[in-house]
Amino acid sequence: MKLRLSLVLSASLPALLIAGHATNRAHAQDSAPSQKASVAGKTTSHATDKKTARQKDKTTARSNAVDARTPESIIVLGAGQARETQTISRTAIQEYTPGTSPFKTLSKLPGVMFTSSDPLGSYEWSQQIIIRGFDQSRLGFTFDGVPLGNLAYGNDNGLSIGRALQTENNGPATLTQGAGAVGVAASNDLGGALQFTSIDPSDKFGADVSGTIGSASTWRTFTRINSGLLKGGGKFYVSYNHQDANKWKGDGVQRQDQANAKFVQPLGEHLKLTVFGDWSKRAENDYQDLSLSQIKTYGYNLDNITGNYALAKQIAYAYASQNTIPFPKGIQNVDTVYYNAGGLREDALGYGKLDFRVNNRLSGYVMGYGHTNTGEGVWVTPYQSTPAQLGGSPLSTRTTEYDIHRAGFIGSLTYKIANHSIEGGFWFENNNFNQARRFYPLALDGSPSSIHWYRDNAFATQWQSAFNTKTYQVHLGDTWKITPKLKVNYGFKSLIVDNTARAMNGNYLGTPVATAYPSGSLNASNGFLPQVGANYRFNHNHEIFLDYSRNMAAFDSAQTSGPFSTTVAGFQALQGRLKPEMSNTEELGYRYHTKTFQATVTGYYVQFENRLLSVTQGVGIQGNASVLSNVGGVISRGIDTAVNWQFAPNWSIFASYAFNNSFYQDDVMANGTVSAAIKGKNVVGMPRNLANLQLGYDDGQIWGNVLMQIQDRRYYTYTNDAYVPANDVFNLNLGYRFKSHNFWLRGLDTQINVSNLFDKRYVATVGSNGFINSDPSGTFQTLQAAAPRMVFFTIRKHFN
Repeated sequence: MKLRLSLVLSASLPALLIAGHATNRAHAQDSAPSQKASVAGKTTSHATDKKTARQKDKTTARSNAVDARTPESIIVLGAGQARETQTISRTAIQEYTPGTSPFKTLSKLPGVMFTSSDPLGSYEWSQQIIIRGFDQSRLGFTFDGVPLGNLAYGNDNGLSIGRALQTENNGPATLTQGAGAVGVAASNDLGGALQFTSIDPSDKFGADVSGTIGSASTWRTFTRINSGLLKGGGKFYVSYNHQDANKWKGDGVQRQDQANAKFVQPLGEHLKLTVFGDWSKRAENDYQDLSLSQIKTYGYNLDNITGNYALAKQIAYAYASQNTIPFPKGIQNVDTVYYNAGGLREDALGYGKLDFRVNNRLSGYVMGYGHTNTGEGVWVTPYQSTPAQLGGSPLSTRTTEYDIHRAGFIGSLTYKIANHSIEGGFWFENNNFNQARRFYPLALDGSPSSIHWYRDNAFATQWQSAFNTKTYQVHLGDTWKITPKLKVNYGFKSLIVDNTARAMNGNYLGTPVATAYPSGSLNASNGFLPQVGANYRFNHNHEIFLDYSRNMAAFDSAQTSGPFSTTVAGFQALQGRLKPEMSNTEELGYRYHTKTFQATVTGYYVQFENRLLSVTQGVGIQGNASVLSNVGGVISRGIDTAVNWQFAPNWSIFASYAFNNSFYQDDVMANGTVSAAIKGKNVVGMPRNLANLQLGYDDGQIWGNVLMQIQDRRYYTYTNDAYVPANDVFNLNLGYRFKSHNFWLRGLDTQINVSNLFDKRYVATVGSNGFINSDPSGTFQTLQAAAPRMVFFTIRKHFN
C-alpha cells in the first residue's frame, strides 16, 4: 500500500475552495423548479453563456498567474504519517545539473549524508550514503517498487538509481529514515528506505530536448518524445541521453549512454497496464584513493598517472626489484600512484505492472520484473606482471567481473472495510550472480587504452564463483482510523533468503589453481518482523507520531563482501554460528504545518544487533580476502529536525539539522582476546552533526537557490584514531523560464549550476576501500578528494 500525502502551500487553495462553493450554489439554482427560469431560458441562456465564458477566462487567467508564481512544494515533511518520512519533489531534483544523482538532492534531508568525489554525485566508486549510522549496504532502495539491491559498488543484487532511470524522468522520491513500510521490496533495510519513482507519459504529444555543457569538458544531450493519448487510451514516451565528461583531475573520462521507455495502457475501467524499460551503458575512469599522509604530502590533486605509462613501469620495476632499484623521484612506494582504474557497467531493466480495482473496497497490483547486468572493475596493477610470452610488461590489468541475472514478482491487495485499510502482499526474487577476478596482459611498449572492456585472453583467473540467491517475503498490515484524530498502523513481514555459493578453481596460463574461497549455503530467515505506529492529530496544524519496527538483513552473496568473501577455513568456522544482522528502531516525533510553514522534529533510538564486521586486509588493489565475524552491536541515538518556510511571496527557506550518536557496544574479540578495543567508539563514516540551510526564490520565471551543507568530522578507523575534519560546502542553482507565445521561446528554460561555490578543498568520501581498525600513520588509502568549484549551463526546450 502506498500512501500519498501532500501539503499544498500555494495561495490558490482558497480560490479553489471558493470556486467549489460557487459551483455548488449554481447547481442548486439550476435545480430549483422555476417556470419563469424555464420560460426565460431561450432569451437569457446565450447571454449567460457569454458571461460564464468571460468569468471562466478570468478564472483561468488568474489560475495561470497563480501557477506562474507558486511552484510545487519542494519538500513535504510527511504529514499524516506514523513514521519519519519526507518526500522531495520532481522540481527539486530537476533544479540540479542533468545527470546528477538524486541522492545529492536527498542529502539535504535530516539524517542523510551523501558524498561523492565528482560534482554530479554519479561516480559510483565514491558514492556513499549513510543514514543514522547505516551505510547503503543496510538501507532499502526501490524504483517504482522494483528492488535496486544494496547499491554497493560491486553490486551483486541490483543497480544504482542513476543506471535505472534518467534524471529527467525522475518523479518524487520518498525517504523513510527509520524503517521502510513492511511491503518495501528490500532484504537489507535495517536503517531506512529510499523509494524512487518515474514520471508517467503525458496526455499531449510533445518532445523535450536539452543540452548541458560545463567544467571538465562536460556535455550532455537528452531527448524525450511523448506520444500523447493514442487510440484506445494508451500513451508512452521514449528517451535517450548521452553524457561525456573528463575527470576534474588526472586523465580519464566519465561517460554514459542511456535509454528509457514507458507505456501506460488502460484495459477497461478498472484495469491498467504499465510497462517500463531501461538500458544503460556506463564507463568511468576512477579517481585515486588517497590517504591522509598523501594529502599532506601531495595535496588533493594527486591522481592516477594514466597518461604516463613509462612512469608506471618504472614504479613497477622498482617494486619488483625488492628495493634494489630506487623508486622514481617523488614516489614513496608502489602505492603512491597507480596507472589506471575504471568501472564499466551495462544494464537492462524492465517491468510490467497490472493495477486493478475489483470494487470500491478491493484493489491491488501484480508486477513482474527482470534485470541483467554485465560489469567490470578494472585496475592496472604492479602487484602482478604480464608473462614474458604475452608482452612482458611489469604491469597487468586486473579485473573484477560481474554478471547478474535476476527476475522477480511483487503483488499486493488492499481491502477497505469500516475504518480499516488492510493490505497484504508478497515479493519473490531469483538472482543468479557470477563473479570472477582475472588478469589480462599488457604490452611492454605503447600505452593501454584508458577505458576498455576486457572480454578475452585472460592469462590468469585468481578466483571465480557462481551464486544463487532466492528471496521470499510476505507481509500483512492494517491502517485503522480509530477516531478522526487517531490513526494506527500495525503489521509484520516474514523474510526468508537462501544463499548458495559454488566456488570454482582458478588458473594461471591454463594450469588449474585451487580456489581459496568457500562453497556452501547460508540461510537468513525470520517469520515475524513487526511494525507498529500511531499518528495523533490534535488539530489542523499539530500532530505527533510514534513507531517501532524490527528488521533483518540477509547475507550478501559475493566474493568481495559478506560471508563468502572470507577463506574456506574462515567460512567453515562461521557456519552454524553466523547470525543475520537485526535492528530495532523506535521513533517519537512531532509535526507542525500550515499553508506556508512545515516543521518536524523526531527523536530516535536504534539497537543494531549481530553486526557483521568485514576487515580489509592490505591495500585495496591487492584484493585480499576479508576477515568477517559477528562482533556485537551498535546503539544509535539522535534527533532529526527540519523546517520548510515560505516566508514571503516567492521566497522560501529550508533548514535541517541532525544529531547522531552511533557507537559500538562491544570490543572485537579474537581467540578470547581483544583484537580491537572499539567499545564506545563512534561508528565509522557517520558524522555526529549534519546541517543544511537553503534559501530559495521562484516567481514562475526566475528561480534560484543557494544551499549550505555542513558535515562534522568522520572517522575511518574503528578505534577512532584517524578521521577527516568537518567541512562546509555551498552550492548555487539559478534558472529562467521563458513565458512567451513565440514558437522558439515557448517552453524554453535555462539554468546555471555551480557546485562547491567557494572552491573548498576537503575529503568527500571516507571508506572507498573499506575501513580498518587503526591507522596511526595515516597511510591507509580509503579517501576520495572532493571536486573543486565547477560550473554547468543547461538549456531545455519543450515542443508541442
